[in-house]
Amino acid sequence: MPTSASARVSSSPCSARQGAARPRQRTACFRPLAREEVELILDTADSFLEVSRREIKKVPTLRGRTVVNFFHEPSTRTRISFELAEKRLSADTVSFSVSTSSFTKGETLLDTLRNIEAMHSDMFVVRHAQSGAAHFIAEHAAPRVSVINAGDGRHAHPTQAMLDMFTIRRAKGPDFGRLRVAIVGDIMHSRVARSQIHALNVLNTGEVRVVAPKTLVPADAGALGVHVYHDLRAGIADADVVIMLRLQRERMQGALLPSEHEYYELFGVTEEKLAYARPDVTIMHPGPINRGVELTSDVADGPNSCILQQVTNGLAVRMAVLFLVNQAAAVQAKEQKSVIQWSGYIRA
Repeated sequence: MPTSASARVSSSPCSARQGAARPRQRTACFRPLAREEVELILDTADSFLEVSRREIKKVPTLRGRTVVNFFHEPSTRTRISFELAEKRLSADTVSFSVSTSSFTKGETLLDTLRNIEAMHSDMFVVRHAQSGAAHFIAEHAAPRVSVINAGDGRHAHPTQAMLDMFTIRRAKGPDFGRLRVAIVGDIMHSRVARSQIHALNVLNTGEVRVVAPKTLVPADAGALGVHVYHDLRAGIADADVVIMLRLQRERMQGALLPSEHEYYELFGVTEEKLAYARPDVTIMHPGPINRGVELTSDVADGPNSCILQQVTNGLAVRMAVLFLVNQAAAVQAKEQKSVIQWSGYIRA
């Protein structure tokens, strides 16, 4: 297991100390991940892949630590992945369901946070429908509490991006500079797309493309460091990796698409359309997939698909994130530092 991870993470220039009146009032520094930080997560995840192959799938890394999974919107893969990662690291875990909580009685997010803190929790894993919710919780949480963003509104989904980079690296090798990656689907409403684009650019990917109808591409997409295509065949031509995204109907306002059928006809990935990509193209999707809308079953289940491997890799990546955050918190406590806001994604 890596021993130098905590030192590298805790050396963030974003450590800050504010006035002593209320210790929880800290400066938040939400900056993008640096390349060495991305690679640290990916390298650490490599060491955790083996744990899930053991007969006894546990290591004592988080023994005695309490992790609260605060999920304010539906989730299958991310929630189960984090829960399994925590248990395989021997943490005590609690999963917080909004539908059965005091939220339904009018309790505020901040009051809920204070009550959970009072039970001496060590980490919060936060999924919320509002962009910036993880940032808000990180700013108001006690310094001893680490906050991990498991997806917030349309803003970011950092651990999904990390597991996608991990999947690409294992499928194609570490040299992202020779790769052409196409992201196909609802770019406008996707927090996954934003995090993927950032991670791919940080890793110096040869070319990053987004492929979608004009109504599903942000007006400033070009400023993100991508090439924009509105034709699927042109967009995936000679692509090494094709990542498909779900149509986020729950976040759409107005009639952005005539119908799902028309979207499928123009942007649904089929075997015939996939022939425009490289023969060894890697197919990915963060899930949940909608067969017959974003892609056909023969593509989803075909030999080029890494969709289920993404799920497997997600467990190792989230174990790595929990491990690194815990190490950073331990160093912080030992050196009596106030708070580390790590990379705009994770606060420890």
